[in-house]
Amino acid sequence: MQYLCLIYEAESLYEKMDESQMGELMAQYDEFTQDIQTSGQLVAGDALMPSNTATCVQIIDGKVSTKSGPFEQTHEQLGGYYLVEAKSEEEAVLIASKIPAAKTGTIEIRPVMTFN
Repeated sequence: MQYLCLIYEAESLYEKMDESQMGELMAQYDEFTQDIQTSGQLVAGDALMPSNTATCVQIIDGKVSTKSGPFEQTHEQLGGYYLVEAKSEEEAVLIASKIPAAKTGTIEIRPVMTFN
């Protein structure tokens, strides 16, 4: 079964990091990504641009309406995701717990719905 691991962290954490700290964090992500690629559990994954680059789209009275910025102002912002293959929710939790942001933010996991 596939699970989407949504990575939430306060973007302000990254603004406070110096080049060395950012390099160490990226090395941790590289190692995690390599590990789940090697295990065959990685389906997809990407980082997202900061939340201030978001555009929200709605249909209001039959017309497309857009708003700049994130959908909601929150303490933590969606910063990226991993789509993984796991045999169970427990295995997905184990995978998510190894994502570096699990130490400083929140990883939300959701099973991916399949349609026949």
